[in-house]
Amino acid sequence: MFSKLFPKRFALLKAFSVVFLSISFLIRLSLFIWDFTEVNKDLVTILRTFLTGLFFDIGTLSFFVLPFSIYLLLVPTKWHGSLFDKISIYAAFFIGMFIVFFSFLGELTFWEEFHRRYNFIAVDYLIYTYEVVKNINESYPLPVLISALVILIIATFFVLKKIGVFFAIFKADTSFKQKIIAVTPWILIVVFFSIFIVNEKADWSENRYNNELSKAGIYSFFAAFRNNELAYTEFYSTIPENEAFNNVKNTYLKNGDTFTSNEERSIFRNILVKDSLQLTYKPNVIFICIESLSGKYLNSLGGNYNTTPTLDSLANKSLFFTNLFATGTRTVRGMEAITLSIPPTPGRSIVKRKNNTGLFTIGEVFKQQGYDRNFFYGGDGYFDNMNSFFGGNGFNIVDRGRGFLLDESITTTRTNIEDSEVTFENAWGVCDEDLYNKVIKEADKAFKTQKPFFDFVMTTSNHKPFTYPEGKIDIPSGTGRDGAVKYTDYAIKNFINKAKTKPWFKNTVFVIMSDHCASSAGKWELDVKNYHIPAIIYNLPNISARKIDKLCSQIDIFPTLFSKLGWNYESNLFGVDITKMKPEDERAFIGNYRKLGLLKDHKVMILGDQKKANFYSWKVDDNSLESIPMEKIFLDKTISFYQVADYLYSNGGLKIKN
Repeated sequence: MFSKLFPKRFALLKAFSVVFLSISFLIRLSLFIWDFTEVNKDLVTILRTFLTGLFFDIGTLSFFVLPFSIYLLLVPTKWHGSLFDKISIYAAFFIGMFIVFFSFLGELTFWEEFHRRYNFIAVDYLIYTYEVVKNINESYPLPVLISALVILIIATFFVLKKIGVFFAIFKADTSFKQKIIAVTPWILIVVFFSIFIVNEKADWSENRYNNELSKAGIYSFFAAFRNNELAYTEFYSTIPENEAFNNVKNTYLKNGDTFTSNEERSIFRNILVKDSLQLTYKPNVIFICIESLSGKYLNSLGGNYNTTPTLDSLANKSLFFTNLFATGTRTVRGMEAITLSIPPTPGRSIVKRKNNTGLFTIGEVFKQQGYDRNFFYGGDGYFDNMNSFFGGNGFNIVDRGRGFLLDESITTTRTNIEDSEVTFENAWGVCDEDLYNKVIKEADKAFKTQKPFFDFVMTTSNHKPFTYPEGKIDIPSGTGRDGAVKYTDYAIKNFINKAKTKPWFKNTVFVIMSDHCASSAGKWELDVKNYHIPAIIYNLPNISARKIDKLCSQIDIFPTLFSKLGWNYESNLFGVDITKMKPEDERAFIGNYRKLGLLKDHKVMILGDQKKANFYSWKVDDNSLESIPMEKIFLDKTISFYQVADYLYSNGGLKIKN
């Protein structure tokens, strides 16, 4: 039977299959050992993990094999071993082995960063090859990796040549009937996987690591490529639209907000400061969005890394939010939450989607108050569509542009960070000190106009390869995240000290918050503790420093700031003033591109695609999730916020009113 599936003409196909499945098994075993402490090690679970992985490996293999097997089917016997045949087969062999070895080696580096198989992040990175290739080159010995890749391909070629595989395929007299028998199973497997199997079938365990190990990296990559955007109503649990809107709107009515329209499917409302004696302030606002800073790195949040003395000091002089959670796991997800003040939407961030300009953002509130709005980024804002998103929503752009132009429909100014202003630069952009110096230079210019400004500043130094100027701190550049965190903190100290010498400092509020944690990887559907981030509002006029321990979300920081500044404004934002939250209203939104969660009272509801919902008790001490009986009210509230957010985006409800 085996000889019928792999006749002599198919000898190379058989060898390729053995190599592919063997390497895939070794990669899976390596990842299993890598995170041995995290996986479920029950014997039955281990067997199911590896058997499920083999199932997906065979499916992945079929997509590689089918084109080559069709070639073998169609080429007549008399052409076997011809120059055309040899060139075609050698080329196919090289391309196939290159993809296999490259993708499997890439899986190891991807797992190191994300502890996941390839997903939509890997798909996105294909678009931004400059930053990614440069980052890989700075993080790993790229010449060594390329050399290893070439050596593996050559070694495989010589082994197969030595055992006579190429001789067999070029000298074979396999008949057309034998070829049909050999090709048919691969056609059936491809059809079966194309129609009936989705990548989510590998998510069978409560342990996320076992689920990831059950997947095949290449298959996961193409699944992510196909599902970069997920229609909420198609994939997630829903309730009647009017009911969902009523549930959401009632939360704002309790706060005393008044809706500006009779439209049932709108959350546009007027937000009024209840204390009529409160003064209205219009200070400059500089928001520092720190790349990948987990709450655990701050001693003031229970850490013991001793790498953030500046932030720990500022925490004692500010409004310090100790129980705040990021909505997602990527920078663009943090930007979505902060600027739009919206729960995370499934699939890719709105920052990267179509129809994401002319939206009601926090920038629109600043515009209502007469502010100029600027977006600062130390790299090229073309990356992750940042310039188009911010430029298309009224922000001026200051970045390290390399020539990529903004969309012609976007009317905004773009200022470049010039070579003369750069002392250090890596794959992701200039170091934080250089970026802050540019912020100060532009603030000096703005001060002369006597018009308040809002600056959104996105840092990059706390990103792999974790390189920064030498001699600034006592940890060598490029040695790991601890050094990058300490340099990030050092740069903030220098920035604040320089700002204090400026005439605009006393009238400037500094908001500091992370975009997401350093890692979101964990055993559970959503690893709750790995969404905990720091947030600080410093230098607020006439507001005493204090800790705010209320459970809250990234989306709430700017509505809280607006309230503290005494602003009455029209809003389409989901966030609320944290300080006015009643205990029963405290909540946080967390999610990734597939899972959408609502955290409340140490319980978390997680909505998954395929219209699933799971309800857990969150055990803070060990960060575990324990399944508990479903609560319909909790479920309906969770669905309502995510369904309304998706509806407003999909139907233009996030747009600025004309």
